[in-house]
Amino acid sequence: ELAYEEHQAHDTMTRFFASGELPGAAWAVQPRYELGTAFRAEWGTAAPQGRRPLRVAFLCEYDALPGIGHACGHNLIAEVGAAAALGLKAALESLPQPAPVAVQVTVLGTPAEEQGGGKIDLINAGAFDGLDVVFMAHPSQENAAYLPDVAEHDVTVKYYGKASHAAAYPWEGVNALDAAVLAYNSLSVLRQQMKPAWRVHGVIKNGGVKPNIIPSYTELEFYLRAPSMKDLSVLTEKVENCFKSAALATGCKVEIKGGENDYYNVLPNKSLQKVYKENGKKLGIEFISEDCILNGLSGNS
Repeated sequence: ELAYEEHQAHDTMTRFFASGELPGAAWAVQPRYELGTAFRAEWGTAAPQGRRPLRVAFLCEYDALPGIGHACGHNLIAEVGAAAALGLKAALESLPQPAPVAVQVTVLGTPAEEQGGGKIDLINAGAFDGLDVVFMAHPSQENAAYLPDVAEHDVTVKYYGKASHAAAYPWEGVNALDAAVLAYNSLSVLRQQMKPAWRVHGVIKNGGVKPNIIPSYTELEFYLRAPSMKDLSVLTEKVENCFKSAALATGCKVEIKGGENDYYNVLPNKSLQKVYKENGKKLGIEFISEDCILNGLSGNS
């Protein structure tokens, strides 16, 4: 299911946490929490009078990509988030009561990671207020203690030209497809001066109507990624100059529109990585090297 349309996943997850078949005390479940396909499930131990509980949250993603489905493994993120929350709940319930520290466990169903920024919507709605620590595990092709989640900026570019018959009066037209192709090629040339960890990838979403008509309108969509917001700002300026120069060279007008939400880069937690890796090795898991991790790039959540 695509971003903001994950109704089946939402319903499946909320039914699961609301089920009376789960062991132990029940979860308090809020379906359609702040967003139509988000949810919140909570469980907690009793807090001593006057003491605030430790609030721990686990995130579940579940949107997919058009055409290829769960290429980023959000189905696994949902399963791991739910399982980790149940595991922590079971561990806390096994402790002698009253426990020395009260803990509130929250599971947040966070839709629309692939497009739109569902977590940003939930942050703005206050869903993360009061949480002390939030966990999420992301799958990878290799066993890694962390992934280099990068900053990301989405941009849509529209070129406006003038239609004309491509055989009879081509000189009367202003070719918006020329602008799109020139911009695409300019970005290909730019790659020689891009830092190794920078990424620019995109598609021409609209390239015209028929071969014998000079295209009056074209549209491109690009994703820009860099290790930090500072690098992303520099990369964005260089890329936008390619878009603008293509319009200038072809006589087209250009409209450049960034996505509603930029993704910030995630700062790795070295202590958590170390513990995760140590426990994994005890279970016989072999992890890839730090160099292999740094040579790969992920998106962001």
